[in-house]
Amino acid sequence: MLKAITIIKRKAGMSVEAFQHYWRTTHAEVVKPLPDIRRYVQSHALLGGYRKGELPHDGIAEIWVDDMAALRAMSNSPHYAHVVADEARFIDRASMVLLLVEDHVIKHGAIPADAVKNIEFVSHRPGMAIEDFQRYWREVHGPLATHITQIRRYVQSHVRLGAYKAGKPPKYDGCALTWFESVAAMRDSARSPAYARTRDDEANFLDTAGGHLPFIITREHVIVA
Repeated sequence: MLKAITIIKRKAGMSVEAFQHYWRTTHAEVVKPLPDIRRYVQSHALLGGYRKGELPHDGIAEIWVDDMAALRAMSNSPHYAHVVADEARFIDRASMVLLLVEDHVIKHGAIPADAVKNIEFVSHRPGMAIEDFQRYWREVHGPLATHITQIRRYVQSHVRLGAYKAGKPPKYDGCALTWFESVAAMRDSARSPAYARTRDDEANFLDTAGGHLPFIITREHVIVA
């Protein structure tokens, strides 16, 4: 299964509330007729996250398809032009980021009702081979994070290796997706020894020059189950 992650920022001058409403209602209905969608989820940044200013991104859209052939057929379908035209009504398309990824479930678990979903946008440590980065993230760092008891589910979305063959590396090398029962539970996790060990390990494989990784705390809206 292949997943396309679209990282988006709202159009200039549009309120967060208006953006989220349009995305969840009008745009969702525009996307649904695309062929071969297996699953479609929108993750909207929590409004509380804007109290201190703008966020790096307003949310992500995740669309699952069977394979690259299905994705090409989707983008070549007549309806795809309607999706692109509608995006311009509420998205800053110039800042959109598309990542084609493969998911690795690190911690299995049901997503609690009304859960919050933390999305971290990760980049590999300079000088580290992508294959080594992905292996370390999945096999060493991932198991460390499973000891954070407040995490209910943890998925790593790794950018497909084919993306690096064109000579233009992606903006991010993947996304770390973790679900918690609440914002309070997420905050509580940051005080645990397991969290400290997990954070300390980041310098071994991530580009941490800017301090903490860019992230948004979101709530999911499942459009196509």
